[in-house]
Amino acid sequence: MTQNRFLSTIAAGAIALAASVTAAAAQDKVKVGVFPISSSLPYFVAIEKGYFKDHNIEPETIRLMGGPPNVAALMTNQIDVSAVLVTLEGLNANTKKPGVAMYIAMHSQTPEYKMEQFVVRTALLDKVKSLKDLKGLKLMSAPGPANLNTAKGVLAKVGLKDGEYSIDQLDMGQHVNAMKAGTFDGGYTLEPGATMMEKMGVAKTLEAGVISKYILGSDKADAFAAGCAFTTDFITKRPDVAKRFADAWGKAVDFIKKNPAEARKYLAKNTMTPDDLVDSVPMLGYIMTKDMSPEQLGYLQKFADFGTEIGVVPQKIDIKTVLKSF
Repeated sequence: MTQNRFLSTIAAGAIALAASVTAAAAQDKVKVGVFPISSSLPYFVAIEKGYFKDHNIEPETIRLMGGPPNVAALMTNQIDVSAVLVTLEGLNANTKKPGVAMYIAMHSQTPEYKMEQFVVRTALLDKVKSLKDLKGLKLMSAPGPANLNTAKGVLAKVGLKDGEYSIDQLDMGQHVNAMKAGTFDGGYTLEPGATMMEKMGVAKTLEAGVISKYILGSDKADAFAAGCAFTTDFITKRPDVAKRFADAWGKAVDFIKKNPAEARKYLAKNTMTPDDLVDSVPMLGYIMTKDMSPEQLGYLQKFADFGTEIGVVPQKIDIKTVLKSF
């Protein structure tokens, strides 16, 4: 072999080796729809702690405010994952396009794990002591048909009928200012909005854990009102990537359970939570669907059936058909 041929062979080998190393180092990109509220905490923990990177995943964050934009993006394959998808809207989407939202993790809320809740302006606290006292008032609701109709469903459980109050959907980013301005008397809001209102002194929580108490029938019931969902296309076309994403999410859930104080700090820059409220915003009960107990699956089924009763989910769904375990 001549010296030139020898050098050419070495060069070719080096190029091939470099290409191989580059390919091995390239991370798999995953498009993720993110609603920047405390419910999305596992996603931000997985990013900040390097769990996605450790699993060779490069998530692309697409900010989507609420359930409807996430559903639309899932339906059109603009995203592979919804970091937090309202359960009833995900079930509704599955009736239109089966398998479009397969939940790999759920987020429980109770009177302890607060998310959806009714608030009332502090100026009205003298006369508004319970949900029944919202009669005749002007209310706002977190956006989306699931939130709006769940709020109405809860009010119906305490005896309030349509027409005995008014309620309008409002973008979550406007809830605090709407209470501050007195545009509404109260409403059905999410965290961290409720904690922000209370900190500012413009509104107080009237009752939290309302889905558990009024829809599921027990303060102890896990209300799985949202969770992390994959499209079936993502699962079937890139099964290894989907599994690694789910594994990283699972590590984040474990970290939150074991280190809640440290996990909280990731709310500050990633969600609408101000720095001074990081330590006081309620956490949720995060769980992978593969770890849900029979009792918890029963709560989820009951909530799904409620969705059918109020017309958000057009037909009854066996929740086991929309859960995915890895």
